[in-house]
Amino acid sequence: MLLKCDNVTLSYDGRDVINNLSFDLQGGEYLCILGENGSGKSTLVKALLGLKAPSKGVITFGDGLKATEIGYLPQQTGSQRDFPASVFEIVLSGCRGGFAWPFATKKQKDTAMSNLERLGIKDLANQSYRDLSGGQQQRVLLARALCATSRLLLLDEPVAALDPLVTHELYEIIKDINKSGITVIMVSHDVKCSVEQASHILHLYDKSYFFGTAHQYMHSEIGKYYMGEECIECLKH
Repeated sequence: MLLKCDNVTLSYDGRDVINNLSFDLQGGEYLCILGENGSGKSTLVKALLGLKAPSKGVITFGDGLKATEIGYLPQQTGSQRDFPASVFEIVLSGCRGGFAWPFATKKQKDTAMSNLERLGIKDLANQSYRDLSGGQQQRVLLARALCATSRLLLLDEPVAALDPLVTHELYEIIKDINKSGITVIMVSHDVKCSVEQASHILHLYDKSYFFGTAHQYMHSEIGKYYMGEECIECLKH
């Protein structure tokens, strides 16, 4: 067991948004978190990162994993997209948790360069981050997140506002990362692609939730409601 939520209740602005949430995740699995705006997805992300304490219940990590060892790719804001730093500096900051990059060790610099190569953007290392396309920026941030972990990635809507081709490419990269043995937790609004990509689904709704395999979700009442019978039949073939 890598991660376990045991009867967790989370609050936002004084009201409970998630009640008695229980699930566990094994190393190497791929979980997509679904739900409408206001369902508690962002609050759960903060709790998994150790930035928010549950009002009830416990979140625990197994196999020696700590919340500080999670590679995190947040949702981007406009100011972040315009950040004036080189690609290499941003990726390297994932190793250090800051931007004191001139003092990085050779091992950290090698790790950053290795992840740039892994994401197919080594040739962009010296370019300004603000000059990149949206898809390139997301690859940079994913490389940065990989510098922080070799075990668990938490991705908050990584394909938001990207065009379909770039979205497909990024999904394939994330799937390959998961196949390499890194556990992935991804927040998404894309139900169909989540079922195609993930091994497990956590769907938050009306202070309740579904948790199970992607196959179980497809045949659940909430899965059928959000996907539609035609979509489910398409995924079967």
